[in-house]
Amino acid sequence: MELDELLTIFDKVAVNLKKLEQIWDRANPLLPNGPARGSTPEYQNLARTWAALLPGLAPIDGWTITGELPDMDALGQMFLDYAEMQELPDGAYAMREKPAEDLGEYRFRLDQARRRAIAARLQELTEMITDLLRKITAALPTKDEFFEQQGRRNRVQTSDTQNVEALLAEIERLLGNTVERKGRWGDLHRHLRFSEVNDWHDINEFDWPSVRMDIEAAHFGETDPVPVPKIDLGVAGRARPEGGATTALNWSILEADQFERLLFDILRNLEGYQNVDWLMKTNAADRGRDISLERVIQDAAGATRTERVMVQAKHYTAKSVGPNDVLDALSRLSMWEPPVIRFLIIATSSRFTADAVSIIERHNASGKQPQIEMWPDNRVEILLSQQPTLAITYGLRS
Repeated sequence: MELDELLTIFDKVAVNLKKLEQIWDRANPLLPNGPARGSTPEYQNLARTWAALLPGLAPIDGWTITGELPDMDALGQMFLDYAEMQELPDGAYAMREKPAEDLGEYRFRLDQARRRAIAARLQELTEMITDLLRKITAALPTKDEFFEQQGRRNRVQTSDTQNVEALLAEIERLLGNTVERKGRWGDLHRHLRFSEVNDWHDINEFDWPSVRMDIEAAHFGETDPVPVPKIDLGVAGRARPEGGATTALNWSILEADQFERLLFDILRNLEGYQNVDWLMKTNAADRGRDISLERVIQDAAGATRTERVMVQAKHYTAKSVGPNDVLDALSRLSMWEPPVIRFLIIATSSRFTADAVSIIERHNASGKQPQIEMWPDNRVEILLSQQPTLAITYGLRS
């Protein structure tokens, strides 16, 4: 079956499920919560409508809702029977809540099934848009050049920009209502509508990285398990497995913005740090983002103080952090003061060249602020060993 045909079926089933939920919202308050007799014409009509809608729910892994709404008179009699036996009416309450439980189960299964259906295509579209945005913005003047030219307001319209809009429209179609849109979706659509030079830079730098996080969240929902092999962990543990454990990670699968977010997540969970925040300035030299935080220091007497720390991410897989990277990171700090920055952490998925290490050591020996800390790949890998769920979540360890 074609994906488009399958999505249409998903959409139709979602409409029918919504109708059933609305029927239940009206029927639920009419059902008795204690001993009662009789029914009402309104409830009977709702029960008939419920039964007529049930065939509109396709089975999911062989399961669907088959139960009708509770018989109002029978439910009231059941409460009466429990009261006469002086027992808790657990069976009556179970009968009363069965439609709500079935609806919740079906929606859960429907969202899971749709995420499985769209995952591969979502990943393909995401990579295509990322590549197109790099190509589009590389061919445009920078923002500084744009504003130096008095920001002449000309729409950017090429086959590549049209492709981005078409691919984004397909992503919206794929997602439906399966993911919460926490990112800059509104800004993205506004910038697409104006489609000027600065709009495409904003899409590439800010909107798309934010929206992409939501799209990636649709690959696996919070309720979806991370795939694991079929294994009994107790048996495997007693077998005394051989060999050692590696801390090396597959950094090449991350984009630069994903590496920044990974560092952000590491620092948020790291003891001794607080008020971790992403900072952003559109007039930054490299349009990059820095992470700001406070390091909490407690002396032997119990007094506590905080020192401001900035983190600069350098996601490299084919080269090491060099002297120019260090000098560039230092030059940007004035944008974020005051308050005074005491430490600069340069974190990388690679290593530092010997020249970069020499510059940092001379800088620190001079007593200048901020002091610079180096976090090469092995330092970040050790931190991730202490937070293994992040390594798995970001796909760094298969």
